[in-house]
Amino acid sequence: MQRSDDRPFTHDELVAAVPDVDALVCLLTDRIDAEVIDAGAGRLKVVSNVAVGFDNIDVAAATARAVAVCNSPGVLDETTADLAFALILAASRLLSEAERDVRAGRWKGWGIDQYLGRDVHGATLGLVGYGRIGRAVARRAEGFDMRVLHHARRDTGSPGYVADLDALVADADVVSLHVPLSDETRHLFDARRLAQMKSTAVLVNTSRGPIVDEEALAVALEAGTVFAAGLDVYEHEPAVHPRLLAAPRTVLLPHVGSASVATRTRMARVASEGVRAVLAGERPANLVT
Repeated sequence: MQRSDDRPFTHDELVAAVPDVDALVCLLTDRIDAEVIDAGAGRLKVVSNVAVGFDNIDVAAATARAVAVCNSPGVLDETTADLAFALILAASRLLSEAERDVRAGRWKGWGIDQYLGRDVHGATLGLVGYGRIGRAVARRAEGFDMRVLHHARRDTGSPGYVADLDALVADADVVSLHVPLSDETRHLFDARRLAQMKSTAVLVNTSRGPIVDEEALAVALEAGTVFAAGLDVYEHEPAVHPRLLAAPRTVLLPHVGSASVATRTRMARVASEGVRAVLAGERPANLVT
């Protein structure tokens, strides 16, 4: 079951096709819910996601049907960390706003008070989540002489750990999100938590869109209670909240965190290797369940 182009399968197409396959290699845009998994009962053995996150797959339903779930961890860490740091720089220095003015012919020449952003070097970076990608961003921050703090559900034992998320948010000049999507992290950054940020601070999200309440973020940017934001993911992709589209001091990218030729190729290979292993009766290294 494949297409010659990049159009995603509809949910109905997946339900109709899955009874005839032993394995699904899917993308984060494919909703592999209980209906899809049940349709493959009796034949479907493995679902492998070309992504690290797997919130698009009903893992409980797969487990109940003895369907293995795989993902593609480890291969996109450095590329996504590059993108996260690019957003830190672009949002802090108002680069999108400045480029838009140049392209639109609104820039009339150098001025001492134009596009006054925030310095990244020497600033405090707060990482929410300290897995492989968060740690990779921390390594990049060291080159900018940043003070790096991090928060995770459990004490990491590493320097810079902050147990209280609100305390980390209040202290950071840049907050970068690196947590998976779950019931606990959905709208983790809501109006209340955004209000804990400095008015000079920048929020960056390269994890999953629903972790941030987009309307609350737009309101904070409009009011100037958050200085700027750099986002690569959204609550209802590909739709973006219209108020966020119009908000000032934003860098908005179309989910390109892992978008390099080398990384996307490795992701597809890792996901496919998981399928091969399951069908061969082996335990894949990238097994989720």
